[in-house]
Amino acid sequence: SSPVQWRRAGATALPEGSAIRQGGLVLPCTGLAAAGTYSCHSEDGGLLHAVSLQLGHLPGVPFVSCRASNYENFSCSWTSSLETFLPTRYITTYRKKSLTGEEKRRNKNRHVGPCLQDPARPGTCTVHGSEFWSSYRLNITEVNPLGSSFRLLDITMQAIIKPDPPEGLVVEPIPLAPRRLHVSWKYPSSWPKEPHFQLRFRLQYRPVIHHSWSVVETVNLSEVITDAFAGLEHVVQVSAKDFLDAGNWSEWSTEARATPVRDPATAASEETTTDASLESLAKEPSRAPNPEPINHSGPLEKIAILVSLGIFAFFVLAAVLIITILIWLRVRKHGKDKTKPHNFLVAATHLKALPSESGCR
Repeated sequence: SSPVQWRRAGATALPEGSAIRQGGLVLPCTGLAAAGTYSCHSEDGGLLHAVSLQLGHLPGVPFVSCRASNYENFSCSWTSSLETFLPTRYITTYRKKSLTGEEKRRNKNRHVGPCLQDPARPGTCTVHGSEFWSSYRLNITEVNPLGSSFRLLDITMQAIIKPDPPEGLVVEPIPLAPRRLHVSWKYPSSWPKEPHFQLRFRLQYRPVIHHSWSVVETVNLSEVITDAFAGLEHVVQVSAKDFLDAGNWSEWSTEARATPVRDPATAASEETTTDASLESLAKEPSRAPNPEPINHSGPLEKIAILVSLGIFAFFVLAAVLIITILIWLRVRKHGKDKTKPHNFLVAATHLKALPSESGCR
């Protein structure tokens, strides 16, 4: 028997198939379940040695994505493609591509620098002082006790630019304008205030009770919605994109809500209808039918009726014109026919006036 004993913390027995050879513990078939703390003891039970066994996998190639919220900095984030069950750390660096001759002389290491990791935001790093028209190669290396694996990612600022959402969105009704809302907003605070790097915007809005959005694009910091529904609350959002269409649209801003003013004429009509309804409820309702037709037609229906009447009038006028032309052609033809018999009668009369041959004799 072996002069030493091996024990596993928290377990009454060693893993199946284990053996002690020359005082050492051999685990021929190990899995994640075999991880733990093992201790070696003498024959009298004294602790001789302890070791912690950690089992896991080699790192996989990480998934990496990058985004620039402005043209001065960009950030990258990553996730592991494989759970290794081992302590892992990351080495993050970048290199600027397509250096000029002067930059190559000044940076013999080809401008390799760290992509700075923020402990408060695990899985992310940031490159400061980037250039909008430059390209970069990012290296994210995942390391654990068994080895390492890395991902190289080539990026251009124009492709990854994605502004933060606009801020300070305000929506207000316009007095005496039942179908209008005034919307204003500000540039995101992360976007530098430079005249040669502008943003354009898109505005989406809808009544709260509807599900489909209307979208308007603009380069201004305010817009007037002209087709809102009077008296209905509307929800509005705005997003931003680079003015030259580089990169992607930002996420939508937080919602802002407002209700257009009610049309005074419509409001007065509704109040009159309500008062009349209350008065009619106070009286005994009449069982005689109301001879006046109820008008349920809306603006679109009225326009359709007007268009139909216009088409009908056009066909009537065309028919009258065709009939007039046919009558004129017939009268003209009839006039020509009358002229021919008249000439024939003149000729016949002339022949009748000539003396006969018998009379001459």
